Amino acid sequence: MRTVFVTGSAGFIGFHLSQLLLREGFRVVGYDAMTDYYDPALKRRRHAMLHQHPHFSAHEDLLEDMDRLRAACAQAKPDVIVHLAAQAGVRYSLENPRAYVDANLVGAFNVLECAREIGVGHLLMASTSSVYGANDVMPFSERQKADTQLTLYAATKKANESMAHSYAHLWNIPTTMFRFFTVYGPWGRPDMALFKFVAAGFEGRPIDVYNHGMMARDFTYVTDLVRGIRLLIDVPPPAVQGRGEPVEGDSLSAAAPYRVVNIGNSESVPLMEFVEAIEEEIGRPIERNYMEMQKGDVPATWADAGLLQRLTGYRPDTPVSEGIREFVRWYRDYYDVRPAAAE
Repeated sequence: MRTVFVTGSAGFIGFHLSQLLLREGFRVVGYDAMTDYYDPALKRRRHAMLHQHPHFSAHEDLLEDMDRLRAACAQAKPDVIVHLAAQAGVRYSLENPRAYVDANLVGAFNVLECAREIGVGHLLMASTSSVYGANDVMPFSERQKADTQLTLYAATKKANESMAHSYAHLWNIPTTMFRFFTVYGPWGRPDMALFKFVAAGFEGRPIDVYNHGMMARDFTYVTDLVRGIRLLIDVPPPAVQGRGEPVEGDSLSAAAPYRVVNIGNSESVPLMEFVEAIEEEIGRPIERNYMEMQKGDVPATWADAGLLQRLTGYRPDTPVSEGIREFVRWYRDYYDVRPAAAE
């Protein structure tokens, strides 16, 4: 039984990944600080569900507490580390930038140190499509330069990529950075657009629509994302010496056992189509407040997921309409929202 150490195990993505790994026979050791960036009750509910599995255990501590993190890793003796924990949210980074320095820079450094100390077999770390920043050539490819981040959140994630490359080079740690795009689905974060739009729709409140609706996103369903992560676990970057024939379009580093992989749906969906699909699912129109573009935001994202498919044989493909349907079903159940016909 392989052991995977998952940071951010009570988070939206960490919860879904831990569930998948447990179903597939892994032992999962979680690590989560249960911070109050959004309602910790949602995080505790996720962890409670994971704790029902006999092969799940967890630690509740900050990534910045190196002694606690080191002790948890030493006790777990993981074969694989998946580092998902971070201070999330593009817009919140404008309000509280120090939280991103503490969690995303210091925290990631501590994870890298633990990976070095235990000699982990494969380190996978979450990055984001936000690192593409001001790039305007789409779809975004891992081989593009990504040097024009527009928010501190994106800058910390790009810094994580650079930090991880240096550790992979210096200490021969097989490392995969995965850049995920706009992730949505059941048990999602309340600060994300789908959650806010659905809540507003059911409560009869208007939603804020930035750039007057002229935006598009590569919406990626959460179970597709974690399937991609799970499959990447089994394809660590090969050693620099004798790595053999490269995969077409690979982002392998010439200096380290390190690569970057996009995980996205390979489709850029206009924001207004996304809103209309929500309206269709909840059975009522949603009033819009059209606003100017928010500082640090980008008009569109679109993933080239070809490398993921070539490495794993898998490409995310859940239609937005289906993903929204599953989220609304979960939202109604979790918040006890009655169907419109019964109101």
